[in-house]
Amino acid sequence: MSKPLKQLPGEEEEEEEDFEVETEQLQLSADDPLRNYLPSSFGRQDTARDFDDIYSKARRIPLPPPKAPKDKADDSDDDSDDDDSDSDDDEFPVSHSLELKAHSKAVSSISLDPSGSRIATASHDCSLKLYDFSSMSMDHLHAFRTIEPTGGSHHVHAAKFSQLDSGQSILICPAAPQAKIYTRDGHESVEFVKGDMYLRDMHNTKGHVAEITAGMWHPTDINVCATASADSTIRMWDVNHKRHHKEIMVHKSKSKGGRSRMCCLAWAAPQEGAKSMLASVALDGSLVIYPGNGPFSRPAMEVRGAHQAETWTGGIAFSGDGRLLATRGQDQTVKLWDTRKLKTPLATRTAFPTPHHPETALIFSNNNTSLLTGDASGNLHVLSAATLTSSETHAISASPIVSLTHHTRLNQLLLGTAGGSVHILFSPTASTKGAKTVLEAPLRKRHIDDDASLTTDAAAISGDAIMVPSQPKSKRSANDARRPAMPAITPWGKSQPDQEHIRNSIMLSSMRDEDPREALLKYADKAEKDPMFTGAWKKNQPTTIYAEPEEEEEEEEPDKKKKRRW
Repeated sequence: MSKPLKQLPGEEEEEEEDFEVETEQLQLSADDPLRNYLPSSFGRQDTARDFDDIYSKARRIPLPPPKAPKDKADDSDDDSDDDDSDSDDDEFPVSHSLELKAHSKAVSSISLDPSGSRIATASHDCSLKLYDFSSMSMDHLHAFRTIEPTGGSHHVHAAKFSQLDSGQSILICPAAPQAKIYTRDGHESVEFVKGDMYLRDMHNTKGHVAEITAGMWHPTDINVCATASADSTIRMWDVNHKRHHKEIMVHKSKSKGGRSRMCCLAWAAPQEGAKSMLASVALDGSLVIYPGNGPFSRPAMEVRGAHQAETWTGGIAFSGDGRLLATRGQDQTVKLWDTRKLKTPLATRTAFPTPHHPETALIFSNNNTSLLTGDASGNLHVLSAATLTSSETHAISASPIVSLTHHTRLNQLLLGTAGGSVHILFSPTASTKGAKTVLEAPLRKRHIDDDASLTTDAAAISGDAIMVPSQPKSKRSANDARRPAMPAITPWGKSQPDQEHIRNSIMLSSMRDEDPREALLKYADKAEKDPMFTGAWKKNQPTTIYAEPEEEEEEEEPDKKKKRRW
């Protein structure tokens, strides 16, 4: 075999030049309409966005007027004043707002996972919704999953992310005897057992027998949670043993029946070697605090008449160090308690406008110097932890504020209103991610689900998308494909008899509207003169004879048994 000849470098380059392909460019004039259909480049092309304009539209508080220029000698003082004002404004991020149309009824609970990337909202419309900040944009503010834990039959009081396992579990407390645990993706994993409602002693039942009103995760144990119920008990559960509660705390009320509904629940983490505490307020107005690690036979501290009896107390919160406890009820009062001396409240504020909802959120600030809560007018109040006076008041919504939470990592406030919307308050400089991620996210491409007239979401369905058979022809076309098919006209369907026709054609049809006694007495005289059905007794019994009433015989006393002689 002959070996191939070795090519010189020059020849190799000449061959490569011979195989080069030149693409022919399309020659179009500048005003040719075909240019509108030709791509200018490949790949995703993000248009430049003006974030200053985006944040200006989301601003809730207007910018302060510009300050007058001063001398250079006063620059140092001006800088210190600006720093102080910025620090004051950044303590509570309320300058900007983002609204989510979450539910159709009141938002009863809002919870975020520890990373602040996912939100769980519960509502009185019997649904639970999960939002992910990274998957939302300004033209797509929708939940990625909607759940009905009880099949749409009970509203949801609370939905709490677990804070010890990176938010992998969600505790669901519906208005039913059985609490549930869902995964962070919205799949049911645990359903706790229901108790026996026919047992009087609540210690003998394995679960709740009445509506669950509140629930909390254990602050240090990843597998333990607690639920409060209207059966006058607080039960602790182990997620690995769903067929029986772990511990039970029975509230013995002095009201009639010895039971009272437990309205709310708060769990304080142990601080500086102290024990954890579990607090609740009953419908009879009693404030009870149990040790978090037992014993659970009786409360460690109790205050009878802490709030007005037979009024719901939905707000309760521990401070970060566990020394202060705040409660808020529908008796229009907010009270501050010292857990070391729980006989009388440290401060009381009366005539506070409270929404008429079972859940009224109340939380402490990070430095435990302020309390945040909402009122029935849609205002956010920042209360002093010493005197309970409103140091700041911000108008947020026209609907009452029901639920409230603050995420430390994001430095953002989330408020749920009675109208079903969720307001996210943030600051462009002090807050991180969260709502800022949604504002800065690129807009989504146009999709059929974004059209409100074509979506199947009941909250966003359009009236034009429903074709009613009785709708006038001027509003719809006769050949419209969406128009429902009309039933065929049959000989029996040409005319329908009315009530007058039935009354004249069918005998005794009017008797169903008459009183039977009056209808019979109307024929009493006629029946006596011309008896139709009693003619057989006209000759042999002309006079009606009734049986004489018998006297009631007195019951004789039974004979006494004779004593048996042995």
